[in-house]
Amino acid sequence: MKTSEVISLYISHKRALGRRYRGEEAILRSFCKMTENQPITAIRAETVLAFLNGKGEPITETWLKKYRVLSGLYKFALIREWVMVSPLPHTQPKPISTFVPYIYSHEELRRLLDTVPDACGDRSPVDEKVFRIFFLLLYGTGLRMGEALALTLNDVDLSQAFLYIRNTKFFKSRLVPLGKDLTKVLTEYVLNLNHGGNVEAPFFCFHDGSPMSQTAARNVFRRMRTYAGVHCEGGPRHQPRLHDLRHSFAVHRLISWYRSGEDLHTLLPKLATYLGHVDLSSTQRYLTLTPELLQQASLRFEHYARGEQS
Repeated sequence: MKTSEVISLYISHKRALGRRYRGEEAILRSFCKMTENQPITAIRAETVLAFLNGKGEPITETWLKKYRVLSGLYKFALIREWVMVSPLPHTQPKPISTFVPYIYSHEELRRLLDTVPDACGDRSPVDEKVFRIFFLLLYGTGLRMGEALALTLNDVDLSQAFLYIRNTKFFKSRLVPLGKDLTKVLTEYVLNLNHGGNVEAPFFCFHDGSPMSQTAARNVFRRMRTYAGVHCEGGPRHQPRLHDLRHSFAVHRLISWYRSGEDLHTLLPKLATYLGHVDLSSTQRYLTLTPELLQQASLRFEHYARGEQS
């Protein structure tokens, strides 16, 4: 069988199981193109390794994701006896380095917000008032960028102070409660929207009313980051991202709970649900140890060791 045929059958199989499989499909189509759609039995180990290694960069999460996707494809083909042996490497090397999310300080967040008018200049398709609310919503709720951009007016219930996040990652929907301050800001924003009574209109849109795109949002944020002087070591690929607002939301929430002496055993599962995670381990990856968080954890342990009430 041609590689493209096996890939199409495998993708159909995955989607029949309820998986979107969009990113994985892109990897498999790229693999098919590189191998020039040979019969799958003709693909050799050195070809697979060349695809995994790409331009010879160090082992990264991308390498591992390509490995996992191809591993699934070959298991699918082996079970059906379309191939007799998998050409994949027998072991997965560990990544040389892991990406560490950037946790914004409150002062950096204020500086970033101050740059919105300059970042949304005359040539930008994004209005500064729209992007300011978009930025505040990402930080104030910990939403994924795609979740925020997918919101329609119908998904934002300000009378009940919640957002309805529909069919997001893992095909789950959830309600996201809003704080009083954020609800007030969003209410003022909605009053100035020109949506013509269409409840399915995008909550965040360009000047022409079409939905704001992730690319445009990232472009505006890169300008904000430059104007605000927010950067870190590690080169252009490891600079602070919009998605790090989600990490910052989780860390700042945990710091607040530490300070107020809350029961983290009870609250962490609730935070996982709020963020739309399938399990607590996913949330734990968001809780990067910052000096402030480490200090609060140390204080909590000190109180515990002394037998004091936190």
